[in-house]
Amino acid sequence: MPKTSSKPSARSTEPAAAQRRIYVLDTNVLMHDPAAIYRFDEHDIYLPMVVLEELDHNKKGLSEPARNVRQVSRFLDDLMQGADKADIERGLPIPSALNGGGGTRHAPSGRLFFQTRTLAGKLPAELPGQASDNVILAQTLALQAEMPRVRVTLVSKDINLRIKAAIVGIHAEDYYSDRTIEDVDLLESGTRALPADFWEKHSKDIRSGKEGDRTWYELEGPAVAQWRVNEFVYEDAPQGIEAIVRSTEGNHARLELARDYRSDKHGVWGITARNREQNFALNLLQDPEIDLVTMLGPAGTGKTLLTLAAGLAQTLDANRFAEIIMTRVTIPLGEDIGFLPGTEEEKMEPWMGALMDNLEVLTQSAEGGNWGRAATQDLLRNRIKIRSLNFMRGRTFMNRYVIVDEAQNLTPKQMKALLTRAGPGTKMVCLGNIAQIDTPYLTETTSGLTYVVNRFRGWPHGGHITLRRGERSRLADQASEVL
Repeated sequence: MPKTSSKPSARSTEPAAAQRRIYVLDTNVLMHDPAAIYRFDEHDIYLPMVVLEELDHNKKGLSEPARNVRQVSRFLDDLMQGADKADIERGLPIPSALNGGGGTRHAPSGRLFFQTRTLAGKLPAELPGQASDNVILAQTLALQAEMPRVRVTLVSKDINLRIKAAIVGIHAEDYYSDRTIEDVDLLESGTRALPADFWEKHSKDIRSGKEGDRTWYELEGPAVAQWRVNEFVYEDAPQGIEAIVRSTEGNHARLELARDYRSDKHGVWGITARNREQNFALNLLQDPEIDLVTMLGPAGTGKTLLTLAAGLAQTLDANRFAEIIMTRVTIPLGEDIGFLPGTEEEKMEPWMGALMDNLEVLTQSAEGGNWGRAATQDLLRNRIKIRSLNFMRGRTFMNRYVIVDEAQNLTPKQMKALLTRAGPGTKMVCLGNIAQIDTPYLTETTSGLTYVVNRFRGWPHGGHITLRRGERSRLADQASEVL
């Protein structure tokens, strides 16, 4: 058990009375992030025995939480190597980082304490019983009573447990270390409107030229320093400029005029852009220099249709890719219908309704009537493969156009495992709506899609766009707005 010493840490400048902190971790924190014990800097961590019991009960299986539990056990076993009972009582030193868990080993900082004896603490009468959550609350209350000069904090991703903790007088917090950004509103949209006086301030040393059919501009000025590579800039005017930032260096940037896919003449597999953001999306999807495209947007903004149209144009017309691979997380909207018969592709078909719906749109203009459309769909289906995420580990996709639908339901770890499957000549397109997350304990700020958007910003071979306007139908637009 930790002692009540409140010696200030050398890494902090807070008053001594506020120096010592100990964090009580709930089981779901470790199941969500197995490296969580290394994320609390110089502060101490306390693990109640009931948490270890719950970890033991959840270690079996092939799910990601089960794999995380087994990783936690390996981390704890590594920390306990060579330690005796006296060392455990004093607390095990925690490296501030760990290979594979956030960096390289550094000098020890905080300490890890296990529950080695029963603490004298009672819950209020309104929280009776021996449920795991209540046992954790009782241990935390007892720890507060034993260590009045130490700030004891319960860390849990369970909202209800945090509510109960506040009711009984325990300071509780969510686990924040897995957040990619503090606020989802800070996530970049991939577009930037130019101010009305932009050309007055930036037209002094502007240069322009042409390379093939592309027009470029080089300019410098105060606003340029905020731009990122592959971000779109535009003038909010009927005939205003629309361009993509190709390179930046200080307050100097090189712009390239965006292609206009709004007219039938420049349609992609019969699809034309209906608004500015869709036009920008098609520019990214059609660009051979862009290996990763992330696209956010609510239902009906055209994410899947644009992506599939661009993939078919580059696979069948330009022969740039060997085939299209489409995958998504299999999380049902309502009650699950149980196991499905058939092969991997047949099992995945019910989850790929979006693919079938968009294929109908893309083949509705095929010649030859119903027979011609059916023949075209069969041809396209031979070049489009449906794959399950469960079998992605160890694979390498070469010269493939990979579409990851509903990517907001993937964890950062799953997104990393998926993106590292890309081989030479492969393009990855990740689609999703972070307002519709179905995976437990994932939020807008911790989703794997948010993680990728934030980490890849400014990479010369990656691009991001957020679609805002729904183009499905007036009924769908009204439903999205009022319901």
